[in-house]
Amino acid sequence: MPVTKDDILETLSRLELPDGGNLVSRDFIRAVVVEQGAVRFVIEAPDAQTAQRLGAIKQAAEQMVSGLDGVSSVAAVVTAHEQKAPPNLKVGRHPTPQDGPLQIPGVDRIVVIGSGKGGVGKSTVSSNLAVALAQEGRKVGLLDADIYGPSQPRMMGVSQRPSSPDGKQINPLTAHGVTMMSIGLMVDPDKAVVWRGPMLMGALQQMLNQVNWGELDVLLIDLPPGTGDVQLTLCQKAVLTGAIIVSTPQDVALIDARKAIDMFHTLHTPILGMIENMSQFICPHCGETSHVFGHGGVAAEADKLGVPLLAQLPIDLDVRLAGDGGAPAATQPGPVQDTYRSLAQSLIGNGVA
Repeated sequence: MPVTKDDILETLSRLELPDGGNLVSRDFIRAVVVEQGAVRFVIEAPDAQTAQRLGAIKQAAEQMVSGLDGVSSVAAVVTAHEQKAPPNLKVGRHPTPQDGPLQIPGVDRIVVIGSGKGGVGKSTVSSNLAVALAQEGRKVGLLDADIYGPSQPRMMGVSQRPSSPDGKQINPLTAHGVTMMSIGLMVDPDKAVVWRGPMLMGALQQMLNQVNWGELDVLLIDLPPGTGDVQLTLCQKAVLTGAIIVSTPQDVALIDARKAIDMFHTLHTPILGMIENMSQFICPHCGETSHVFGHGGVAAEADKLGVPLLAQLPIDLDVRLAGDGGAPAATQPGPVQDTYRSLAQSLIGNGVA
């Protein structure tokens, strides 16, 4: 059987470094290539001084990999991670040890916005709610935690890469009065993020603790759908005020929303309320109201759970167009802005934001 990249990483994980850990756990391995038995990889040290001390480690790594069945040749290169220019800031690593959940300096409240499944408009709700809170005078941050499918850069109309003068701390961007950060601003937007769970969790930890969020009344975190590594990491690594669950009224969405709620209960994160999105469609020509995805399902679920129904948001073409255009609908006067302003005022009045 031909040797694989996983075989190589598993072998290199057995090579202990003098100052602790191994090449894989310390995230030193880059650019593993296997071509017809010929193996190449890069050992990337965090600085030039460390790289100079890795000569013996390089030789040992080559020798260990050459002993694998199917390997005809091995070539390793030792480099040092450049930190001089902002584009070379390394994002994505294994998580660092941490004693329990931490409060992000300067951030008063952290509210996560989640859903059990994709396609229910959670990211649209997140961006519009962030804008509405900012319009009410709150200092608002928005973290796009959907590592595999970041959408906030497009919805908020930003594309430039955040700066990092020292190669360690990241300066976030500002759009529509909201301080924002997304992994989509740190990687090629046309390339898939192909990371295992530990890399994903490390990237999230960086965006929580290495971003200069400044003084914020509330940080909204747009979660990916489901109940996976990101949700677990956030609940374990950060002190959360609570979670808002977004769902459409249809039964299929509610089945998954219940799982998301159960996950937050398991992780001892309060449920602040539910939002029914795509609650109805009002025809722009005749004014007739249609309940495309059913009606009242989220209200019934919120009542059953004893949590507030925070809003029932209609399907609106302008919302979609505004999001695609990089200016959330809450930035423009009209019924959508009024709805989100009412939601923002309710959250502020209840001490949530």
